[in-house]
Amino acid sequence: MTTTRDLVFTETWSVPEFKAKQGVLEIEIKKNEATGKWFFDYKFGSGACSHRAEEGTMDNPVISNVVSSTTGEQFYLLHQRGEGGGATTMFKL
Repeated sequence: MTTTRDLVFTETWSVPEFKAKQGVLEIEIKKNEATGKWFFDYKFGSGACSHRAEEGTMDNPVISNVVSSTTGEQFYLLHQRGEGGGATTMFKL
């Protein structure tokens, strides 16, 4: 399992921004009953969910394009804004 410490976050969108970018009206959060892993699904693909999505504790969900620094695998990740060790913009002047 890849932890957020192994991931490089290349771009992040709010859920409405991601849906507009992909041209979809909804994103479904699903659980693979065979593996127990959670993921999100949209018309053109799917992505991983962070543990906070599984716990239902996200109040500011975002979707990031991430790359594993160990494997080079690139994928979308649904997670809480600020989760993953990256910087969070607090305000602009």
